[in-house]
Amino acid sequence: MTESRETALIEAILFMEAEPMEQAALCRVSGLPEEAVAAALESLERRYTAEDSGIELSRVGGGITLSPKREHWDDLKDRYGKKGEGRISRAAMETLAIIAYSQPITRAEIKALRGVSPDNMITLLVEKGFVREAGKKDVPGKPVQYGTTREFLKHFRLNSIAELPRLGESDADRFELEGER
Repeated sequence: MTESRETALIEAILFMEAEPMEQAALCRVSGLPEEAVAAALESLERRYTAEDSGIELSRVGGGITLSPKREHWDDLKDRYGKKGEGRISRAAMETLAIIAYSQPITRAEIKALRGVSPDNMITLLVEKGFVREAGKKDVPGKPVQYGTTREFLKHFRLNSIAELPRLGESDADRFELEGER
């Protein structure tokens, strides 16, 4: 198979898949060796960086997907976004931010930071798939700790939690528990 056909095959697979695919999965599905898949992804990335392309190769949660370029999303989200489904309240967003920046974190620690019980917000975030149980804290009572999920990364178009925007000093203080100062 020629390099251009290999690139076209990888592009077609990414187009057909609803979820981001890891490079190893692209190798399995395409039957191509890792080097050929890597070369095809580089070729696609170059093609999609062109100004006249409306899509880009996105790395999300360790996988690769085709998505609209970020600069076009505002024009597209009303028609193609998940209307209402993707929206969460300010309180839920605040709880999600605390979990994302402080994970793993317990309900009691979230309550200490927010000043109100996070129970309803955690339930909502778990239902949306943004948050999951991430273990138990090694303290008396062994409270459940929460962390973000791959769905969280996908929704916010992040490859990893390390891509979260850096907090300024005043915001960083808001996400710090008393015993950590």
